[in-house]
Amino acid sequence: MSDWNVELSPILAVSLDQIVRHGYDATSVRKIAGEVGVTVPALYYHFENKQAILMALLDHAMRIVTSHVDAALEKAGSDPAARLSGAVEAIVLYMAHHRDLAFLDSERRSLTPVNLARYVAHRDRIEGLLRDSIADGRRAGTFRTPLSPAACGRAILSMCQGVAGWFQPGGPQTAEEAAADYVRIALAVVQSA
Repeated sequence: MSDWNVELSPILAVSLDQIVRHGYDATSVRKIAGEVGVTVPALYYHFENKQAILMALLDHAMRIVTSHVDAALEKAGSDPAARLSGAVEAIVLYMAHHRDLAFLDSERRSLTPVNLARYVAHRDRIEGLLRDSIADGRRAGTFRTPLSPAACGRAILSMCQGVAGWFQPGGPQTAEEAAADYVRIALAVVQSA
């Protein structure tokens, strides 16, 4: 999957912009509706409340990243190093190409317990795919790290998430170059043979 441009509906696009610029708590449904050019009741026809908008954005974000990670893992086959490399590359490219959506992770604190559990399940699945690739690599002797696959997976995912905070399109490094660097770092973390 190479298409990183996944369009949002006008309501979600304006909501994302407002949340990134002002934060979830300072974003008002009235402001979103005004910028979209609809009435507040019309906006509520599409989304029950502001929480539903945030969750729709987070679901959208997770669909993008998981579809790219899943495609990378399918392409990699059973080789643990190729699987870890593909997953890391997909995550970093998502963070670089969707910095605004990636920012929403910081707004998870605003989620209701039910929505937070749903979002965490998505994130845990991605972390689990990293952890499984690392565990498979340790069993195969491809990775020599003495650290647990869980610790390595958590560290690698956290590292990849940081890309959204510093990457700039048109900056000194392309998204692909950043992804290649992060793959090398991830393989060093697991002490790839």
